Amino acid sequence: MNTASGSPSTTAPIKVLLADDEKLVRSGFKLLLDVEDDITVVGEATNGAEAVERARATHPDVVLMDIRMPKVDGIQATAQITEMRGLESIRILILTTYDTDAYVFEALQAGASGFLLKDAGPAELLHAIRVIAAGEALLAPRITRRLISQFTARRTAANAAEDRLAVLTAREREVLALVGRGLSNDEIGAELFLSPATARTHVSHAMAKLAARDRAQLVVIAYQTGLVSPDA
Repeated sequence: MNTASGSPSTTAPIKVLLADDEKLVRSGFKLLLDVEDDITVVGEATNGAEAVERARATHPDVVLMDIRMPKVDGIQATAQITEMRGLESIRILILTTYDTDAYVFEALQAGASGFLLKDAGPAELLHAIRVIAAGEALLAPRITRRLISQFTARRTAANAAEDRLAVLTAREREVLALVGRGLSNDEIGAELFLSPATARTHVSHAMAKLAARDRAQLVVIAYQTGLVSPDA
């Protein structure tokens, strides 16, 4: 068996729920994840309604959520899970087939922590699960800013941007802009000559003041308010 570090895990494995209406896809993911010592599959769902039920029953750390499913789609299921009392800590990783999927932005607004293309390689998928479980945002490089900015632009209320950002200090605005560009805490610290711990603190403060669930929502806010532009 494998772990992220190559040594036996000393912490509880990451609990994953698979939500996809295609059995072959679920089976493939399960085969991949079951050989990892630090990841365990705790359930499967064939539609969004089942995903919500399984999430309530198993309390996974991460849900791999397909967008297009019958009965209740992945966006609705994401919103229901992230808004449900007691399930706030669950992170949703959206799986999409196409890099032009118009629903990805809606999924992020619903509370998803990131998204990944279904044709991503095994290493990329495992990395995504570990990143999401650690509380970070994961936005697939092939679809990140182009897609987010495209759909944010249609919904941005520019005249409300300043009011929304007024709660932030000047430093927190700088940090928010860098989060919006996809920088990690280490990279933000290097950019602003801060320690990673200080950068993390500023990110946490911005998250709290803007009522953002995680870094993915900070990215959305950075675009919505115009703090980051598509060409940044």
